[in-house]
Amino acid sequence: MAKADAASPDGTPPRPAKVAAPERVAAFRTGLSAESRGAALLIAKGYRILARRFRTPHGEIDIIARRRNLLAFVEVKARASLDDAAYAVTPRQQQRIIDAAQAWLMAHPEHAEFELRFDAILIAPKSLPRHLVAAFDASP
Repeated sequence: MAKADAASPDGTPPRPAKVAAPERVAAFRTGLSAESRGAALLIAKGYRILARRFRTPHGEIDIIARRRNLLAFVEVKARASLDDAAYAVTPRQQQRIIDAAQAWLMAHPEHAEFELRFDAILIAPKSLPRHLVAAFDASP
């Protein structure tokens, strides 16, 4: 018996490795591609990318970008149409992004005095990416 197949010390059989479903792998790759396109769009508009895929227990921010004294927390959505992408940024998700942004700012106090904004970049096949400036705000 190979070492990788050996039972654990308590005698239980080993757990099989998790394998992601093909549709989840495809969705993950689509998301990465959309985030790369979104980052390229922001760079072309004069932003500097500070972080990508910033994860916290509250949620994830796809892109954190800076232009002069402005800090943009950007959600990237890829869907079949730009309208579908816009509707995919739900109020619950907005709150998770706001909470994650607060965590990022606590870890990066040097940006505490910057103007803050929550943007979205919408990606759809056969369409140019659309940058929604101030797509939502942190007001209750």
